[in-house]
Amino acid sequence: MSRLYRSYFTFQGQKYERTSTKSQREADRKADKYKKDLEDGVVGISKNMRVKDWAQEWLNTYKRPKVSQKVYKNYERLVNSHIIPHIGGLRLHEVTDVHLQKLLNTRTDYSFSEVKRLRDTIKAVFKKARKSRLINYDPAEDLELPKYAKSTARSITDFERQHFLKVADTHPAGLRFKAMLYCGLRPGELDALDWINFDAEKHEWDIVAAKESGTNEIKDPKTEAGKRRVPIPDEIYFDLLKCRGEPFSPVFTQATTGRRHTESSRQKAWKSLKSAMDNSMGAVWDKVEAKDGKMRRKKVLSVIAPDLVPYCLRHTYCTDLQDKGVRLKTASYLMGHSNISVTADIYTHITDDALDEAAKLVGVTNVVTKGKEHEKSA
Repeated sequence: MSRLYRSYFTFQGQKYERTSTKSQREADRKADKYKKDLEDGVVGISKNMRVKDWAQEWLNTYKRPKVSQKVYKNYERLVNSHIIPHIGGLRLHEVTDVHLQKLLNTRTDYSFSEVKRLRDTIKAVFKKARKSRLINYDPAEDLELPKYAKSTARSITDFERQHFLKVADTHPAGLRFKAMLYCGLRPGELDALDWINFDAEKHEWDIVAAKESGTNEIKDPKTEAGKRRVPIPDEIYFDLLKCRGEPFSPVFTQATTGRRHTESSRQKAWKSLKSAMDNSMGAVWDKVEAKDGKMRRKKVLSVIAPDLVPYCLRHTYCTDLQDKGVRLKTASYLMGHSNISVTADIYTHITDDALDEAAKLVGVTNVVTKGKEHEKSA
């Protein structure tokens, strides 16, 4: 029977042991390495843990067993997209309120709701660290939201529309996103569409289901208002006819697999289309030396607005309805809003075309709203 060599050490009041069957020197080496790992926060739960390790521990121990998959995925996204890239390398005891406030202050390009969710997640992560006595004070306790207006989705500009349509004509996911612009469908509704929901004779979509946000489950819409029939304009109707498939096959699929979109593939499709738009709008590329010493092309200047998201297309559909004179109640039905006040909030975003029409109705002639003042007739 081989001899077992043991080496002991104490760290933060707790005794640790490392063993070896080779030699005492090997056991001591293992003990020294483990102690250093503890001091560096690589292993174990301690104030020396790096934020990235504690955030993962917080997710797995306090969130995964207690919340729904959808809620957990949202926490995981916030941790991996915002917290870890910004402060993940810091040790818990090194984080100050300044670090956290700067993190939030650099997120003003995101929606108000996204920044608020991020703030609440940061507070939860550090509150639990304080309760677990890993830090002496909570740096997130007085964390404030940046002072900017609560943002909502916006309509795309004429310039953005021009380049979106140019890119969408050839992009693999172009038809899918054009369906948001011309039919106002939600991302989850697009994911759930089968060809049986395409009424070619009436030029309509029959919206009866939607994919639940954060999951790949197709369910009934959240409200009865979500069930509706939506006209399909000629801008996409004939393109849909050309690619029409079997009744119970998905309408919009992943370009590489031909399968129904997942939330991840949908985001990748938008990122790809938005990048193509950026290039079309004048993004600047240059040759930059990579880590391996080779020169590679890299985008050095992006010109596309950071707040351009898919929902901007749906918002534009609603303002287009307003410009075309569609009544508020009808627009609310087409949008699938359960409360007409939601539609009314969008209808209050007055466009140049709406101003032109109003001016004509009250007797103004020679109306030019873009860049010039209205000229009143004699």
